[in-house]
Amino acid sequence: MEPQVIRGKRIGDAELAQIQTTITQYWDKGRVFISRELCTLWDWRQYNGQLKDQVCRILLNRLEDKKFIKLPPRKGGGKQGKKRYYIPPAVAPEFSAAELHGRVDDFPGIELKMVRRTPDEALWNYLVYTYHYKSYKIIVGAHLKYIAYFNGRPVACMAWNSTVFRIQGRDQFIGWNQEARSKNNRFIINNSRFLILPWIQVKNLASFLLGFCARTISRDWKKFYGYPVYLLETFVEQERFSGTCYKAANWIWVGETKGHAKKNKKFYYHGQIKDVYLYPLALDFRKRLGGVQ
Repeated sequence: MEPQVIRGKRIGDAELAQIQTTITQYWDKGRVFISRELCTLWDWRQYNGQLKDQVCRILLNRLEDKKFIKLPPRKGGGKQGKKRYYIPPAVAPEFSAAELHGRVDDFPGIELKMVRRTPDEALWNYLVYTYHYKSYKIIVGAHLKYIAYFNGRPVACMAWNSTVFRIQGRDQFIGWNQEARSKNNRFIINNSRFLILPWIQVKNLASFLLGFCARTISRDWKKFYGYPVYLLETFVEQERFSGTCYKAANWIWVGETKGHAKKNKKFYYHGQIKDVYLYPLALDFRKRLGGVQ
């Protein structure tokens, strides 16, 4: 086969032979086991030392799509997507829903707590599932979750996760070519969920929290995943929001999406045009991301 680069990994004849041997040897153990064995064999790891087994499974699926390999059936015969749906608990977690009114300056002491893999993550999941207009499903890939508290009561929830691979306005703003994007897109993260709880009416709270997160997210991300963040991004639905809080927090509008989404390995037009906003975390972010000034 002609050598290919899939998810940053070069696959040539030698790697393909290793994959086929591993599949044959561990066919009965399933795809997850096979992906972990290959990552161990290649020493293919994230910056925090964990195996890239999820990425490896994407690589294997693409090789199977191209008829280079044949993978064993998925355990249980289900689709991967079914695992992504959140099931709320039978008993809701306890939290205060007391109203707050005023300006953000009236509430000193607001704290932003990173709750991924902490006891408070269950509360984040429930609040976003219940009160965010897009609800919540299990996030796949690198991500962090935050809850903003005032005097122990939750007031807002945020999520940040790995960016999508290609966005025209963002890529032009950075000055990326395909090679630089493939190498450095992990240093950009997306604000995929932002929820001010409906009983919280505090003016300027949203922009305050965006600024708060901008000062801490790169440190938290590096501690959790082993590498920093240089650029934040978000997508704002034009028909639903005006992006006021991002503008107030000095985010930069760089264009809009084309209204397409990918599903079942194909793109379809859904018509929901979104504004693209960016927030650099370093003055030399273009240089760090391999872009052109």
